[in-house]
Amino acid sequence: MAGEADMRAEVMHRLAMLDDAADHADERTLLPLARSEISRLVDGWRLLLTVHQPDHDSRCQACPSGLRARRWPCQVWRMAHDHLIGEGPSRARGRFRRRRG
Repeated sequence: MAGEADMRAEVMHRLAMLDDAADHADERTLLPLARSEISRLVDGWRLLLTVHQPDHDSRCQACPSGLRARRWPCQVWRMAHDHLIGEGPSRARGRFRRRRG
């Protein structure tokens, strides 16, 4: 398995490739890619959100706990809602930027 730095580089490369394809690929390339990648992204979100389910005390099962365990919905669920339901981050020049609050 790849080391942590290699894994990060591979993931960031894949995201850059998908971002570039969304901005520049022709329809014959983009449509099949979008179909396969949307399915993979949906599966990934579902898995991530399943891991971050609340326990019987309404605390996230995956977020680090300490003296004050994370109440649910945790940051992962709030981010999912922002990206999938809400406005999400603004997109500029192929990169995501945080909204200023």
